[in-house]
Amino acid sequence: MEGLTPEQIASFHENGFLVLPSYLSAEEITSLMGETTNLLENFDLDSHPLTRFTTGDDEADKTVKHVGDDYFLSSGDKIRFFFEPDAFSPTPDPATGRPTLLKPKHLSVNKIGHSLHSLSEPFKAVSLTARNAAIARSLGFHDPRVLQSMVICKQPSIGGAVPSHRDSEFLYTNPPSAVGFWFALQDAKPGNATLGFWKGSHKGRNGGHITRRFVRAAPEVGGTEFVPNEGPSLPRGAEEEELRKESDDDLEVLTVPAGSLVIIHGNVLHKSEKNTSPNSRYAYTFHVIEGADGWEYDERNWLQPPESGEGFSRLYN
Repeated sequence: MEGLTPEQIASFHENGFLVLPSYLSAEEITSLMGETTNLLENFDLDSHPLTRFTTGDDEADKTVKHVGDDYFLSSGDKIRFFFEPDAFSPTPDPATGRPTLLKPKHLSVNKIGHSLHSLSEPFKAVSLTARNAAIARSLGFHDPRVLQSMVICKQPSIGGAVPSHRDSEFLYTNPPSAVGFWFALQDAKPGNATLGFWKGSHKGRNGGHITRRFVRAAPEVGGTEFVPNEGPSLPRGAEEEELRKESDDDLEVLTVPAGSLVIIHGNVLHKSEKNTSPNSRYAYTFHVIEGADGWEYDERNWLQPPESGEGFSRLYN
């Protein structure tokens, strides 16, 4: 199985992302959308802790913390459901005291995660593939491991914004190695919360460095927090370049047709806006990290390997 062409590899390293159109077949999209619908319609709402997904990067309200309850922290080898913060009425149900959803549950979920690639056959079928393995080999991976797989729903009108971030802040290895695989299950374009990248922001002295990390807080505190990064801040072999600080002039907002794959460098700055459109914007994503000797997955990362002791899923043997 052939991987990326030299031209594609050069574009990825220059821009920090690469779009591969028509990567999924129509049959694969139908299968993944059907599985997503089935999961959303059949999870048990009565026993759900109603965990809401928040990013912890709210510039307007610094008191809003990133999601960090046990339901979230123990989801690395499970399929769980996280709600949009705006999905609930400000007034709890007087009979139960629980928050009340403003819309049906299948229209209220922010994302499903975080081990679809190992627990759902349709998602496994598009994740642990020879084709994806060939891409990883093209990018220099020796023992790529798959983790943090999820469907991001971006529900109509309430799909929350994801502020600018770098993926290696959340899945830190020493040195950084994370790469995201982002599959559009529905068309993503300006106006319905598509991806926006600061081109080239993964390089240079003024950008690209992993200066903070998202970790589990101390047990006595609980939850999660951002802390300064004291380890390497660029991937091994990365060439630093003199770049100006990121500005909106560097921001490229993508139009990504359904079925496309976007490969995302772990150090590139990117974001997505709130979905204010009447259409959902479903996407499936997972990340790959280097599992070979010489790269260490940090024990403070929010997501930890399964308790089975087998580690994260190998993309290829």
